[in-house]
Amino acid sequence: MENEKPAVRWGVEQRLEFIEFRLFWEGGVNRADIIKMFGVSVPQASKDLTLYQDQAPGNVEYDKSGKRYIPSRSFEPKFLTRDPDAYLSRLRSLAEGLSKPTESWLGYCPDSDIALTPHREVDTAVLRSVLDAMRDKKSVEVLYQSMSRVRTDPVWRRMSPHAFGYDGFRWHARAYCHTDAKFKDFILPRILEARAPGPIGAHSKDDLRWHERIHVEVTPHPALTENQKKVVAKDYGMTGNKAVLSVRCSMLFYVLKRLGLLRDAEKEPTRAQHIVLLNKEAVQAALDRAELADAREVEQV
Repeated sequence: MENEKPAVRWGVEQRLEFIEFRLFWEGGVNRADIIKMFGVSVPQASKDLTLYQDQAPGNVEYDKSGKRYIPSRSFEPKFLTRDPDAYLSRLRSLAEGLSKPTESWLGYCPDSDIALTPHREVDTAVLRSVLDAMRDKKSVEVLYQSMSRVRTDPVWRRMSPHAFGYDGFRWHARAYCHTDAKFKDFILPRILEARAPGPIGAHSKDDLRWHERIHVEVTPHPALTENQKKVVAKDYGMTGNKAVLSVRCSMLFYVLKRLGLLRDAEKEPTRAQHIVLLNKEAVQAALDRAELADAREVEQV
């Protein structure tokens, strides 16, 4: 089967994947690359290259002038998936400072930059307490600063967390709020302290909006030209001018906000809004079911 990985030990497999990564994305690899990345000996690096050639026969040729192995014309990945996102995620992690150059697997680092957002500070002790409560299926009391017009000061409240969500900018805990007797999103940076683990208030299976999913169907903006629609369809991986996202109802508000679909997208200028909803009524009904007034409230930064 294509891309099926041979059964080898994890440490060795990781090095074989690295060899293939460099071959596929950077056009070549040598012993020094393996030694520098993994800190192995010269004989071990040679063994890894030999093993790769045994596991993926015909994939490499030796370039005497460059003193490195390069991909052959018949190269087919055995340890790597042909996935641009896998490469770009490494580049993004490096650009954001989330990984070190030695951890990125990139030998050649193209000049790049990221549209950064301010760092949202999460207290380490708070995160550990929330994780403990989640893992042990318990509740925890948190000092939470909401953006509510009613609760303007930090308030201690008990929650039973069961999952995390990320909207592209910040993390939140999905939890049962003992105060309001319903499942809500607690923005992690707004939890100032955590204390007093206790009995759980509700189980994750009771969070119907977390488990319910809605298909969000998007299509190119109708005011785009035919050529523009084609490139938008390609950009979003559409089939028949339609892309379908399977979204948890509890995450629907955040997804629509990021895509610019909370408002009437068809009335927005095409230079800023390239996609619109195909199933607006179904999506709106799901928003209403999710009772996302709290989500809209916490969105007020």
